[in-house]
Amino acid sequence: MTDNHHSDIRAYQASPDLVRALGRVAVFMGGDSAEREVSLKSGQAVLAALQSAGVDAYAVDVRGCLLKTVESPEFDRVFIALHGRGGEDGTLQAILSQAGIPYTGSEMLASALAMDKLRTKYVFEGCGLPTPRFRTMQSEDEAVQIISELKPPLSVKPAREGSSIGIRKVQTAQELADAYREAEQLDAQVLVEEWIEGPEFTVSLLQDRALPAIGLRASTDHVFYDYEAKYLADDTNYRVPCGLAPEDEIRLQQLALDAFRVVGCRTWGRVDVMQDQDGDFWLLEVNTVPGMTDHSLVPMAARAAGIGFEELVVRILRDTLEDADA
Repeated sequence: MTDNHHSDIRAYQASPDLVRALGRVAVFMGGDSAEREVSLKSGQAVLAALQSAGVDAYAVDVRGCLLKTVESPEFDRVFIALHGRGGEDGTLQAILSQAGIPYTGSEMLASALAMDKLRTKYVFEGCGLPTPRFRTMQSEDEAVQIISELKPPLSVKPAREGSSIGIRKVQTAQELADAYREAEQLDAQVLVEEWIEGPEFTVSLLQDRALPAIGLRASTDHVFYDYEAKYLADDTNYRVPCGLAPEDEIRLQQLALDAFRVVGCRTWGRVDVMQDQDGDFWLLEVNTVPGMTDHSLVPMAARAAGIGFEELVVRILRDTLEDADA
């Protein structure tokens, strides 16, 4: 495993044949979700990398009605850099599929499923994959009962938001009721799950291969790897190599691949996992359009595998050619 220094990786250029085959590429970014600002950063990074690799790409800031994006397209395919609802939840994927326009990442069903953390956990559970014990919460009145059924501390999260938006750690029924009120403002579906105390890891997937795992440790200013730790803080600690024994990292990578496959994802994504005090791994969620900013984890994992950012985005885009030929 190589380390993650930029200098180890040569500049990447797509071949003339590949550039011709890809045609004109629209990088969809922005959107109207709570993750708009992160999406704009991801999209600009992807756009710059594609152009640097020689691909004919341009930016599309997607606002309002998604149907308008396919009314008179001036592009041959789409690199989706939209995070959150609208871009990551199967809606855009359905529209592009219906219009016959190839696009990056997972298809409609897998995108919709992965965006819904609650239903993703039902799938994990049904397939025998380890995920923290959980409940769905539909009113504040359930707080006392849920605290008695699950073992605090608990994590409260909107079921269909990303980037750790709206997540709270709670210990008591009162804190749970308060956190539920906040989460419900973001999503009618609220997920409550047992909090796993221990190190957090993320595994990026690229073309049915698990990249080197990354160990995550937010600074003491953060209760966990939250939105600020992900996108704004400069003191978040990323470990590549992740610090696990080789056999444990292989076990972690295989679990991430299993999770990615049972949800039905394709080409690229990221799986977030916790490890408890006994060394057991627990699946949290699958991300089908992970961040591609300067703080982002998929580019970091790719670098550790010897894949530069330009090559990474071109490889993700190249998979759309298989759809076009299908």
